[in-house]
Amino acid sequence: MLETVKYLIGSRGASGFGSKSTAEEVTETCPDLRSITAIITGATSGIGAETARVLAKRGARLVIPARNLKAAAEAKARIVSEFPNSEIVIMALDLSSLSSVRKFVLDFESLDLPLNLLINNAGRFAHHHAISEDGIEMTFATNYLGHFLLTKLLLNKMMETAKQSGVQGRIVNVSSSINGWFSGDMIRYLGQISRSKSQYDATLAYALSKLANVLHTKELAQRLKEMGANVTVNCVHPGIVRTRLTREREGFITDLFFILASKLLKTIPQAASTTCYVATHPRLENVSGKYFADCNETWTSKLGSDSIEASKLWTASEIMVSEIKKGLETYTNRPTERK
Repeated sequence: MLETVKYLIGSRGASGFGSKSTAEEVTETCPDLRSITAIITGATSGIGAETARVLAKRGARLVIPARNLKAAAEAKARIVSEFPNSEIVIMALDLSSLSSVRKFVLDFESLDLPLNLLINNAGRFAHHHAISEDGIEMTFATNYLGHFLLTKLLLNKMMETAKQSGVQGRIVNVSSSINGWFSGDMIRYLGQISRSKSQYDATLAYALSKLANVLHTKELAQRLKEMGANVTVNCVHPGIVRTRLTREREGFITDLFFILASKLLKTIPQAASTTCYVATHPRLENVSGKYFADCNETWTSKLGSDSIEASKLWTASEIMVSEIKKGLETYTNRPTERK
């Protein structure tokens, strides 16, 4: 109850920011970003677009990967109209396709640009069951597995940039508090919904993908530490905001929910604040493997804090992105335990 009251009134936490803080506000005192190159997925609309706009305002060079290049060009035009000196590169990327992720990384490397900041923001809520070209349920493929491979393939570039520039690299995974809605065997459920739509539940699939983002953060942070890499990774919950992700499901029930929840909804500038805070604020130097909401470190679900689950997911993900069919057979066709 107390936390809800704090949220509603915008009470500021230890960071000096709270639920009512905006992306512009939290970056006012950040270092000059003109030497920073950032890749931001999902930057054509909503929270990602505001994140890109604010980082451009602070001087960062942006790389905007997008499946819809027209939407990306329009997003770039909006930013440049406001900040004419912005440097923005548009590139093709479909996160649901592992081959597209690999091609994007090769194309990015050919530009010979540094990479200081990677914001894995893109997400989808698939109301109808669909399977990616790699045989993975579409929500999981887009929200998690594509970002897992993207991060994996860009990591050497980030470590190299950090070593050459002396500026610590940062990875930000955008999750959601809905990650706590999932419980049970992650890989088994993924296998079930990747093989058949009979057990598919859109909300549960979304929660699974967001839990995977949290566990990815936890395991990657540990691996970066063991490697001695000058790169951190953290996870954020942006808050509840009505973006295109939720607008895809219009109707009386959806509209009624948003009317009733209007006092809890954030504006897009407020929803982008935690991502921008974690991506840029000097206070987050050397902070890694943490979960943030309302610009303050907070707790995640019990499953999201489980290092064993994080390790298991990592192992399964490595197999899925390297030998997808074999990986699915190995990890998702396990016999169901008898009750």
